[in-house]
Amino acid sequence: MPNEAGQIGFTPVTAGHYPLLLDWLHRPHVRDWWGEPETELGHIRAMVEGRDTTRPFIIELDGRPIGYIQYWFLADNKDPELVEASPWLAELPDDAVGVDLTIGEAGLLSRGIGSRAVSQMVRRLLEQGHATILIDPDIENHRAVQAYRKAGFQPVPHLEGRTKGVLIMQYDKKNETNT
Repeated sequence: MPNEAGQIGFTPVTAGHYPLLLDWLHRPHVRDWWGEPETELGHIRAMVEGRDTTRPFIIELDGRPIGYIQYWFLADNKDPELVEASPWLAELPDDAVGVDLTIGEAGLLSRGIGSRAVSQMVRRLLEQGHATILIDPDIENHRAVQAYRKAGFQPVPHLEGRTKGVLIMQYDKKNETNT
């Protein structure tokens, strides 16, 4: 399908967004790739309340909320328990940032919006001085992997196959297509 026309924007998540986020987290197309809705919302609350350094945003299309995106700091996720579960964290620079997103509205999937949103967030992160930008989709989430490739992410060769079920990808501007 062609790209969905419209302006992509980001609004920082506030407590007022919790009902919308919980609704999205319960939807089947989100549940396939995210954890238990109440647990995930708890993580987002910790971000909003400053107990987690991850930065959460609502993705908007022409001012209408349609999804969720966050970026997180690798250095803040290198505690021994997390590194044991995801050893690849120890092999990347501390100044790296990771991005996660979902389109909450199922009718907007496969229209290029995810690629556009992640591309726009990558530009923002590059402008802030971040040089290493990662994304780690489930290896079976072919729609996401394709969207991230379109946005300029490529698998990190030395990390492929080392974390069960996850494809570690890194942004590389030379691989970005027009989104």
